[in-house]
Amino acid sequence: MQPASTARPCATIARALLPLGAAALLVGAAPAPKPLHFDHWIDGTAESEPEMQVQKIDADTFVIRQSVRTNFEAPFLYLLFGKDRALLIDSGAGGLKIRPAIDRLIGEWQARHGNRAIDLVVAHSHSHGDHHEGDDEFRARPRTTVIGLAPQQVASFFQVKDWPRSTGSIDLGKRVLDVIPTPGHEPAHVMVYDARTKLLFSGDMLYPGRLYVPLDKFGDFRASADRLAAFAATHPVRALLGAHIEMTTTPGQDYPMEAPTHVSERALPLAPSVIGELQKAVDGAADKAANGGPAPTIDRHADFIVYPRPPRPAA
Repeated sequence: MQPASTARPCATIARALLPLGAAALLVGAAPAPKPLHFDHWIDGTAESEPEMQVQKIDADTFVIRQSVRTNFEAPFLYLLFGKDRALLIDSGAGGLKIRPAIDRLIGEWQARHGNRAIDLVVAHSHSHGDHHEGDDEFRARPRTTVIGLAPQQVASFFQVKDWPRSTGSIDLGKRVLDVIPTPGHEPAHVMVYDARTKLLFSGDMLYPGRLYVPLDKFGDFRASADRLAAFAATHPVRALLGAHIEMTTTPGQDYPMEAPTHVSERALPLAPSVIGELQKAVDGAADKAANGGPAPTIDRHADFIVYPRPPRPAA
């Protein structure tokens, strides 16, 4: 947990700046990019639904969704290319083979770039099973590194000098990504920020759904929300792309847990304003509990639900 004495100054600065909009903070910033748009995602409602679906953000940035028919988590994976390396964020929830689709995307990218050799790094938003079940498919793959799941392994690879207070990075070759430690939902959780696209890949900490937080880690989650807000105050964010969709198009309404279909599913991207909304919600719940009030409880918002849970059993 980040000590309150170090977390609160950043939080105060972030709260003061965020209402202005992160992009407005940068003098001479370029006009904001157009909102992201995706075609209809596979949602379990079609009998002929493929196991995976790929959509392109640009020629070097891909979103892959695993069908809810293969695993109820239906996670999103992200593949980003630089000149020398590609980064895969998460490897799926199991129930299918992930590698063939990734190899196909890499092969197609190489064909467009003179069949240039390129390394692959398999990273994870965090260590829960629905985000790393495909790791074994990549361990023997040539020119591939699979990053470990423990906080110290993540910090070491991304050169986070003071976990979780400082940020790390990875250079894919003329494309440097920032890695923001955000423990709370899980101890090794990170977000990845891409300055090129101004996208923030936000994992399970912030997505259209239930943001599960063990009650004994609520302080860690709060510190991460403050750290995220401070980062966003100085980095323009076009949208957040998380690891799941659990919300319907009706604001504040989620699907039942382990729903087999996602009828009328909400769009994947979240607006950057949700960062301040999450920070305010988490700070308010934590402050009430610290002042003798009730422990944090389920808190519904239009685009996400803060969902405290009992502490996880010791491993």
